[in-house]
Amino acid sequence: MGIVVVGTVAFDTVETPFGKGENVLGGSATYFATSASFFSDVSLVAVVGEDFPEEHVAFLRSRDINLDGLQRIAGKTFHWTGKYGYDLNEAQTLDTQLNVLLQFNPELPAAYRDTDVLFLANIDPELQLQVLDQVKQPKLTACDSMNFWISSKPEALKEVMKRVDIVVINEGEARMLTGEANLVRAARQIIALGCKRLVVKRGEYGVLMFTADTVFAAPALPLEEVFDPTGAGDTFAGGFMGYLANTGDFSEEGLRQALVFGSVMASFNVEDFSLNRLKRLSYPEIEQRYRSFKSLTTFRDIEPLA
Repeated sequence: MGIVVVGTVAFDTVETPFGKGENVLGGSATYFATSASFFSDVSLVAVVGEDFPEEHVAFLRSRDINLDGLQRIAGKTFHWTGKYGYDLNEAQTLDTQLNVLLQFNPELPAAYRDTDVLFLANIDPELQLQVLDQVKQPKLTACDSMNFWISSKPEALKEVMKRVDIVVINEGEARMLTGEANLVRAARQIIALGCKRLVVKRGEYGVLMFTADTVFAAPALPLEEVFDPTGAGDTFAGGFMGYLANTGDFSEEGLRQALVFGSVMASFNVEDFSLNRLKRLSYPEIEQRYRSFKSLTTFRDIEPLA
């Protein structure tokens, strides 16, 4: 199965206690597509400006990502500037230049409309709805969002959540959307909107997956070197959805295994700035780290007491 991802391709300027990356490649669709490309065919829909360098296009093509849906229009590429303190779970946004993103009209090429798997990365929920109207009968759909859209366009976002199978957001966003402090109750409210599953990203504390009556938790791998968490959530989603597209197994067991692969991909992403770690990543490394994740939570079954 192939995946279509609709989101942003951008420039990031990021500072952490461990270094700085200026005008580096970023964007939700970029991280997602790169991560998913280790498992599945990926087609990307996004917009960039005249200033977007060919070397970045060449990198995406080197991952066999279909760029027929990448629009290049007059103007400057979307640029985000942020800073992290020692608490790498939360970024401080210093500047956001939307630039050509203000003119983004996600028009799916004809070949994209028959996709089996669709991921709506973090963009305006009204644009996400436009995309949902263009696809035919995908077997699996999912969306991501952020606090800005929760506060500015909550009704449109809730409409998106009604129409997708899986919602992927972080812990703070789940609470913000529902006004519920308890995460379990917040999850139940979001699922009641109409989606089948909610995946809650919790940064260094791992990830939770909720259905109406089940909860599954996957840990984050303790790492000695964490340089830049930018794009970790999108990289997680790419690994998660990419693995599902590869296997076609949407059962509870298949989704749980895919969730761990998503966490594996995110753990690599944070080890360097931008997509530098993913650029030098090999699939044997992914397999090895998956086994490390498995060992974190493998324990013996309970035995009768003497």
